[in-house]
Amino acid sequence: MSTSASLLWQNLPAAALLQSPDLQADWNRLNAARGDLPFLTAEAMIAALDNFAEGRERLLVGRDASSIVALFLVVPTGNYKWSTFQASQIPLGAWVAESRLPLPDLARSLSRGPLGFCLALSVTQIDPLFAPRGDDGADSENSDYIETGWIDLLGNFDDYWNLRGKNLRQNMRKQRNKLANEGIVGHMRAWTSAADIDGAIERYGVLESAGWKAAQGTAIHRDNAQGRFYGALLNAAAARGEAVVYEYLFDDRVVASNLCLRRKGTLVVLKTTYDESIQSYSPAFLLCQDEMEQLYAEKAIERLEYYGRLMDWHTKWTANKRTIYHLTLYRWPLLKAFAGWRRRRRAGVAAAKHA
Repeated sequence: MSTSASLLWQNLPAAALLQSPDLQADWNRLNAARGDLPFLTAEAMIAALDNFAEGRERLLVGRDASSIVALFLVVPTGNYKWSTFQASQIPLGAWVAESRLPLPDLARSLSRGPLGFCLALSVTQIDPLFAPRGDDGADSENSDYIETGWIDLLGNFDDYWNLRGKNLRQNMRKQRNKLANEGIVGHMRAWTSAADIDGAIERYGVLESAGWKAAQGTAIHRDNAQGRFYGALLNAAAARGEAVVYEYLFDDRVVASNLCLRRKGTLVVLKTTYDESIQSYSPAFLLCQDEMEQLYAEKAIERLEYYGRLMDWHTKWTANKRTIYHLTLYRWPLLKAFAGWRRRRRAGVAAAKHA
């Protein structure tokens, strides 16, 4: 019998995490035991619940004989199905657990215990670094979510830069020469203190609101849920010395910005934006180059994580990639077979419509 099969579970409203300092401490302790990710802290979960929850979220508390060993935030998805709470602003699913507990066992224990009559439970956006992807079982299925990239800061900046493509290096050199010829001073600055974070987020929102995300309604603004979430997240992180906002400027004009979290040698780039009205330069690339050069010089960061979908521009800065995945547990193997049949049928119908 698996270690997690004997856990005792308690099913609470998600508000219990907001209201209980003890549960928050347990969440942070378990996060530190598996990954220690700065965007999976109790403060980050509370900010996400405050701004993106629907009111149906539950907190599942798993205990062994002596202590809390697992915590999951979950939400019903209809027809006796459940999923981990997954705000799009949080790169991974909302759960933490002791590293000795295999995720498939935890998910199986959850789906057959505190969730009552549960036909399927999906644990979303799992990083294989902290929960290795196993083989599918009779009642379980792994599925790809996205590929994501990262950079290991090895050697020095010159070593790193010389390994980049010739076109990128030439393009960056030409852009910097052009800036100098036009009398524009391009430079980067970094904000880390809580006193500066709100202003940096507001400037980020001004840039993003002028671009394509504004048309889609996904841009950060100080008065919308996204703005409030990132404000709460980065202010809490700044109080721990774990927030940093990098900005790139043309003279005194901010033209690109990265919202980042850092912890124990890892920097996570949460969001990137730039001034889309600038056509003759690549402000985001200029910022990335200066950011990397500074990180190498400071020697405090050993790894940069993007935790977003791997785009073509990422591949110019790194060749590293791995697949973030989902795990679904079914109550019975027959349900897994039926779900697979339904997906294949829908795919066939869609293909026929486009034939």
